[in-house]
Amino acid sequence: MSEFTHSESADSSAPAGGFSFDHVHRNALIQNQASAAGNPQSASSSSNNAANKSILPLATKTGTTIVGLVYKNGVVLGADTRSTNDTTVADKNCEKIHYIAPNIYCCGAGTAADTEKTTELISSQMELLRMNTGDAQSRVVTSCTLLKRMLFRYQGYVSAALVLGGCDVDGPHLYQIYPHGSTGKLPFTTMGSGSLAAMAVFEADYRDDLEEADAVKLVQRAILAGIFNDLGSGSNVDTCVIRTDGSVAMGRNDITPNEVGPLRAGVKRSDVLNMRAGTTAVLKSTFQKSKGMGVSLADVTVTAMET
Repeated sequence: MSEFTHSESADSSAPAGGFSFDHVHRNALIQNQASAAGNPQSASSSSNNAANKSILPLATKTGTTIVGLVYKNGVVLGADTRSTNDTTVADKNCEKIHYIAPNIYCCGAGTAADTEKTTELISSQMELLRMNTGDAQSRVVTSCTLLKRMLFRYQGYVSAALVLGGCDVDGPHLYQIYPHGSTGKLPFTTMGSGSLAAMAVFEADYRDDLEEADAVKLVQRAILAGIFNDLGSGSNVDTCVIRTDGSVAMGRNDITPNEVGPLRAGVKRSDVLNMRAGTTAVLKSTFQKSKGMGVSLADVTVTAMET
């Protein structure tokens, strides 16, 4: 029940009017903040504010829009390219579509280091598995199992929310994997802070057995919805098309809606502070040839590694 609703009860001990507050601790903090704000000259005001700021929980977000859908002849994955550090844009053109196997790719949302290293580790394990099974094609469900087992082992402390897609002998597959290890196999899915905006596009226009061109356009529209409606998502649109015939098409920066090159080129800047060639006089210039070690590839001995 919400704290702003009041249920009628036959119990005579219940108060006749007013609100019913269940979150006592939260309400006490709000009351302390209000009293401190009302007495700015009091000596305890600053200490109360500092205490409240340290106790009140802070919102966390993944700051990403990643999507995937199954179409007629394969899977299409998509992601934005913004990387954030709290309220700061750390990287405007990072890659969020990671390689798992030649026929399997994975979009990552969450902590950048966790998504990078998690996908690298599983990609290495898939490569070793292919070597041990006669270079057979990797199964998508195998990589999903390895990912979910690893994430479940760390109980959500590895912050990696993943959209896994690929094609194998059983056809196209798409999985969503949560940081705690739970998974789901879906025809289309979205994850990240911009997932709601992207899901609105999918739920409106997704159809079974889409053609490849239509599927790619739908993924691009979903990512753009996250870019323009979510502060944690932004910059460009990356796509990855994995087909049942084994081919893969990576679309790096397919759409760049926030390109600022032409805008910056039109800005007239003063030339007063530009240091032209010859501004600083060169008094002396010498060139000294580097002394090499005298070692070439012919001097290197290659020995087989013991396995």
